[in-house]
Amino acid sequence: MKTFLKKALKQKAIEDEGEPLNDFQPRPYQVPILKALDMGYKKVLAILPRRAGKDITALNYMIMQMYARPGVYYYIFPEFAHAKRVIWDSITCDGKRVLDYFPKHLVIKSNSHEMKITMSTANGGESLFQLVGANTPDKIRGTNPIGCVFSEYADQDPQCYMLIRPVLANNGGWALFISTPRGKNHLWDMYNTAKKSKHWFSFLLTLDDTKHISQEEIDKEREEAFLTEDLIQQEYYCSFTFGVEGAYYTRYLDRCRFDGRITKVPWDPRFKVHTAWDIGVRDHTSIIFFQEIGKSIHIIDCFEKAKMGLEFYAKILEGKPYLYGKHFAPHDINIQEWGSGITRIEKASQLGIDFTVCKKNYIAEGIEACRSLFPRLWIDEVKCRSLVKSIESYRQEFDSKLRVYKPHPLHDWSSHFCDCLRYLACSLPNMAMDITADEIDEHYRSAIIKRTSISTSLTQRLPYSQDTRGRAM
Repeated sequence: MKTFLKKALKQKAIEDEGEPLNDFQPRPYQVPILKALDMGYKKVLAILPRRAGKDITALNYMIMQMYARPGVYYYIFPEFAHAKRVIWDSITCDGKRVLDYFPKHLVIKSNSHEMKITMSTANGGESLFQLVGANTPDKIRGTNPIGCVFSEYADQDPQCYMLIRPVLANNGGWALFISTPRGKNHLWDMYNTAKKSKHWFSFLLTLDDTKHISQEEIDKEREEAFLTEDLIQQEYYCSFTFGVEGAYYTRYLDRCRFDGRITKVPWDPRFKVHTAWDIGVRDHTSIIFFQEIGKSIHIIDCFEKAKMGLEFYAKILEGKPYLYGKHFAPHDINIQEWGSGITRIEKASQLGIDFTVCKKNYIAEGIEACRSLFPRLWIDEVKCRSLVKSIESYRQEFDSKLRVYKPHPLHDWSSHFCDCLRYLACSLPNMAMDITADEIDEHYRSAIIKRTSISTSLTQRLPYSQDTRGRAM
């Protein structure tokens, strides 16, 4: 097969050996990925069915680039353990270790603990390969990668790419995204952006295109009920129309969309703004800003940041134009800080945030409370975009050995905002309003009628823009 890849391998042949880097040969349907990168595309998105060899293709392209251009290269999975399982410890169907694709005579050193490989290059320099978990993006903050593969991007925290993106733009680096769909989450958004942009190369194939698994095998999966039809369509036919398998809230969120309740939800200054928090120290802290207007809950804003102190979040609240009501926090806010010797709730009080502590509930109870809340929810589609994506991706953890879902959620990037939502739902019965029920209903009817005019009036009257000051950072 006279393809660009054979030419590339020939150009990158080891001078003293006179042979290609390794014996990798792409399948015909994998060639467009490599060809697009070879043609100079810096951002490539490939959505392929399960077991289509995405990672083997991406890894071998990275190895060739490591030999051609010295630098740092990151291969990124949703979690570090995922990277170890799929690349570092994995064996192919023909019994070959995946790491054996790295030419042994070019490998300078290998670190199993950090999953790093240092390799010599064509000009006598060095390149560093490292496997990374997207759930710990701070480990690569401040580094200078020139090539990145984002594997199973639909399951990753999208903030990891946002952290690396300006670095790649600055040094002329490239990014390859490979994945199968997980509902209409951030992968869906990226796919629609890529299709319209001349700077992206994107393509989507199904099992009908690749034919890497026989139809008989898929039919057998159906008959033996190992896979649901929804999962078959998602995993092998790359359908975005089915919700994330095992997701808690997909159909409730779809109902919100159908009813038009994920839309522009303006802040109504006549009602207090309440907040629900999921507080992390080494993890993310997430905040949902909401108003209770009549029988409806209006989520008007949200914010999320990692590894910052309470002082930082107090300034975030202070910087928004809202008149605050109650601030709800999880029960572990009563934990004593090691350094100061006071509890987090005491420290927050010193900063002017008087938290109401949520009652400790089982997670299952909180999830049911959220499901009951959805018919009352209105969510701002712009300021709360990250919240909506988290709700859509929140799902049960899957036990791949027993092929069953565990009775608890998967802890990943989507958990933080969804924990916030649980605290919101469980705290509503304890809400104390400062006005009567009749006044609430009257305000609610008035707010619906005058919503547009109020928003316009506020923008003109206030010395700052509501959209700028109210947007989640």
